[in-house]
Amino acid sequence: MDKVQPKLSRRTVFAGAGTAGALAAVAAVLPKAPAGPEPVATGAQPDADKGGYQVTQHVLRYYQTARV
Repeated sequence: MDKVQPKLSRRTVFAGAGTAGALAAVAAVLPKAPAGPEPVATGAQPDADKGGYQVTQHVLRYYQTARV
């Protein structure tokens, strides 16, 4: 059997464009989903011998010289 495809008319194109515009406007107005819970700080300090970032006199001196 021969399938007859519907003819694409200007009315159909403009109706689709209007629908897409309306959906975009609604999506812009809707509130965003809340983010997940924020991580809680445990208060644990990194060990000094593991090489983590430490504020030393050398670092503080650098911060003073780098100010603009």
